[in-house]
Amino acid sequence: MAPPFPAGPLNLVLRGHIKELIQRQSSFAPVPLSAGPMIATSFSDLGLLPQLLQAVIDKGYTEPSPIQAQAIPVILQGLDVMGGAQTGTGKTAGFTLPLLQRLAPHANTSASPARHPVRALILTPTRELAAQVAESVRDYGKHLGLRPGVVFGGVDIVPQIQMLRAGVEVLVATPGRLLDHVQQKTVMLGQVEILVLDEADRMLDMGFMPDIRRILALLPAKRQSLLFSATFSEEIKRLADNMLHQPVLIEVARPNAMTELVSHEVHPVRRERKRDLLAHLVRTQNLQQVLVFGGTRLGVNRLAYQLQKDGIHASAIHGDKSQVERIQALADFKSGKTPVLVATDVAARGLDIQELPAVINFELPGAPEDYVHRIGRTGRAGSTGRAISLVCADEHEKLAAIEKFIKQRIPQTIIPGFEPDASGVSALMHTERERPERRPDRGSSLTRGARAHSVKTPAKPVDSIFSAPYVPSKAVTPAAEPERTGPQKPGRQVAALLGGLRKSG
Repeated sequence: MAPPFPAGPLNLVLRGHIKELIQRQSSFAPVPLSAGPMIATSFSDLGLLPQLLQAVIDKGYTEPSPIQAQAIPVILQGLDVMGGAQTGTGKTAGFTLPLLQRLAPHANTSASPARHPVRALILTPTRELAAQVAESVRDYGKHLGLRPGVVFGGVDIVPQIQMLRAGVEVLVATPGRLLDHVQQKTVMLGQVEILVLDEADRMLDMGFMPDIRRILALLPAKRQSLLFSATFSEEIKRLADNMLHQPVLIEVARPNAMTELVSHEVHPVRRERKRDLLAHLVRTQNLQQVLVFGGTRLGVNRLAYQLQKDGIHASAIHGDKSQVERIQALADFKSGKTPVLVATDVAARGLDIQELPAVINFELPGAPEDYVHRIGRTGRAGSTGRAISLVCADEHEKLAAIEKFIKQRIPQTIIPGFEPDASGVSALMHTERERPERRPDRGSSLTRGARAHSVKTPAKPVDSIFSAPYVPSKAVTPAAEPERTGPQKPGRQVAALLGGLRKSG
């Protein structure tokens, strides 16, 4: 039996080290590289297979992005990851490449579906994002022999059933359609080794949390889990606590940060002149490819129709469109056939367009987080971009919330000929320091600390009758009732409350 630790400084030091080790294991840890974090300057430095390196070269990439350089080595070690990166930084390749390498030993040419079970599951919030992630999986894994597949709603389910029955090793899916296949017993998730939640914050915004819980219950407890999100809210952190095991936290920018490659502009304008200003900007600033975000599906359709009448070729994309219509609209936009694509937030996470020059917020989003996701379509892969917002007077509170969320002021410029009214100017030009501070919540430490030093404002004068104490009036002799003439009816007895009348005799 080993002797106990001696009392004194050595014992305290050992206890301190043990306590620090326990705290590190119970919290998000930094990237655990043995020799400290080393930023790779090329994909060959990341330890990828030759087949994957060739696929990267075929895609035209030579240097990994920061999220790729940090995430790939960690995922190759089999560790859980909670990754945060600005959209458009290459995080899809950051988890796709190491995922394929970890599954490469399972690649085979057997025709038996039993030899091709689902070993990696990638969940995305939208159809467009699922299709693009599946395309990346196919492109990067084309030299490995693994079978990729994708399932999402809005299309015929029969071809998906045939694909799943033939065997798929890497499955990209939206939560709803995946549960449809689970219910029909056309997919089995009992052999999943790697789970990826891409754009997790968007999934929570769209109400997918119950579906995600059902899917997690179907997966093996022993697996590698990767969670990627553009923003880290409290809900995301709670999801990470339940889903991840001692995850490595990887962030290439501060939470909710904006890429420096995107310039932000605000043009104050009256609401009824927004469409005219949009057409003016497209024509005068030579915007040959611009993504315009509206607020509602009906509004998006109407705006695209009105732009067509103004001589600007535009198309609309939103949730009510069929998948065939959405794919066609995206294809025309990417090819340059349609210079203006008007979309709702359903497309904010699913568009990956190389060197998109500009994004225009025709209407500001209701949630500040959606502003980050919208403008993330431009300024991707090292290219510059513009984020233009057309803001009317009743949107100044949304603008203030966005500026607070992204922690920067957005310059405002009035376009000649499209001036807002006087009230709109005063509301929109109101700076943050001029806005009254919000009162702290009742019971907070700030409130309690300020009570002793606060200056009481004089009470408003009120009628003394409402503040005087109650004084009972003097007894007054009741007036005699007048005599009643004529036959008198016996008085009606009223039952005692909750007791009824006592029986006589």
